Amino acid sequence: MFVNTIWSLLPPVIAIGLALITKEVYSSLFIGIVAGGLLYAGFNPVGTIQHVFTDGMIAQLSDSWNVGILVFLVILGSMVMLMNRAGGSAAFGRWSVEHVKTKMGAQIATIILGCLIFIDDYFNCLTVGSVMKPLTDKHGISRAKLAYLIDATAAPVCIIAPISSWAAAVTGFVEGANGLSLFIRAIPYNFYAMLTITMMLTLTFANFDYGPMKLAEMNNRLNPAPAQGSHAADPSLTGAEDQPTPPVSGKGRVIHLVLPILILIFCCVIGMIYTGGFFDGANFVDAFSNSDASVGLVYGSSVALIATIVFYLATGVLSFKDCMNSIPEGFKSMVPAILILTFAWTLKSMTDSLGAAEYVADLVANVANNNAFMSLLPAFVFLIGCFLSFATGTSWGTFGILIPIVVNVFNADLSSELMIISISACMAGAVCGDHCSPISDTTIMASAGAQCDHILHVSTQLPYAMTAAAVSLVCYLFTGFIRSWILCLPLSVLLMVVVLLVIKKVTAGNAAAAK
Repeated sequence: MFVNTIWSLLPPVIAIGLALITKEVYSSLFIGIVAGGLLYAGFNPVGTIQHVFTDGMIAQLSDSWNVGILVFLVILGSMVMLMNRAGGSAAFGRWSVEHVKTKMGAQIATIILGCLIFIDDYFNCLTVGSVMKPLTDKHGISRAKLAYLIDATAAPVCIIAPISSWAAAVTGFVEGANGLSLFIRAIPYNFYAMLTITMMLTLTFANFDYGPMKLAEMNNRLNPAPAQGSHAADPSLTGAEDQPTPPVSGKGRVIHLVLPILILIFCCVIGMIYTGGFFDGANFVDAFSNSDASVGLVYGSSVALIATIVFYLATGVLSFKDCMNSIPEGFKSMVPAILILTFAWTLKSMTDSLGAAEYVADLVANVANNNAFMSLLPAFVFLIGCFLSFATGTSWGTFGILIPIVVNVFNADLSSELMIISISACMAGAVCGDHCSPISDTTIMASAGAQCDHILHVSTQLPYAMTAAAVSLVCYLFTGFIRSWILCLPLSVLLMVVVLLVIKKVTAGNAAAAK
């Protein structure tokens, strides 16, 4: 009765709406999950319980990909705790104050690092957060702003990087055509990704914020983060502010933060290409295209964790007992993020069982087959991608649904520029929805990486993401007719900058009038 109908979208709508209204994520997600179970079981109590826990939560926690991501989270949590206790984070904070003199410089450094770590969005979120928290805290940047910078350089950068786990996912959904070639040709039309990066740089250089983010930054100036990285203004997603302050070694140097991070990056890259068959003869690009990111990240991070412990023992910065105590503490710091991820995955399984993806796919296919709307197809695909990704919390699932439909509409005609634009619009919409959704795993990871309250991150980021989405939609409307990235991409960047400068002038005028 409720399967493959508009009712299949009700559970995520309930969960997301409650989360934004109540500012409480755990109960909101669980209520959405129960709503999905009730609809699937026809309001049968026993069937609902069975579907929620057996078909939903237990099945998701039995999935090898999901388990790999959870193990990766735990290992990274342990590494972060080790770096903090070794004094590496504190030493980097002191070094950064001497060398990065301004708040703008701290934000630019965060953006650059986020863009450089384009291999995988999970890896990006947690690594950038670990490295940049001392620097952004020292310069009075709120954890909400840090979470936005992390999130905006995760998926939006990965989706325009040909060598990344995201490129591998997209190419895997294209049948009957060269997936990597299509991905590369679609990059200049990925307006949301390009405009998100443009937006970050404009906000930084123009030195302004608006909406809830402006309030978060003002609150942070009134209640700045104390030493050692705790944060009074932005409660930590990990609950670390409720834990006793762990002892920090006085022997820590910058190298005790930088070297473990470099080892982690190197080992994770090796781990990913290993799972893709690089050492069995595949070339580097093919190895990334065929990699299992979940397993590769576990391999790499586990080796990096062992190497970090050996390095700390060899330099005498921590004792063996201190290293071992840091591992369960790091695990505990990631428990809330793991819980949110588990609920988000379970909610996704509820929407899958109700046929939400099939319902949206049929809607897109019906419109796409109408030749009268072909020039408007990129804008329509972008909107559907945004909505589906926002409701389900998964951009990869959105790729899997929409990209094959677009390819089939054009019969895999590689000469069709409109097909390339539509595929790019699908990827852009999926990233946009993923960027906005409180049940997105990437959004959850960004909150964890910045140690920012999750709903605070979502509410402060949402106006920024919606601004970039609105400009992107306008760009796809005229690109469907012009069909030339050489003309459309510069125009889109110019439009984004103009819109932001207008917002700055309007908000400054409102602030002056309020005084």
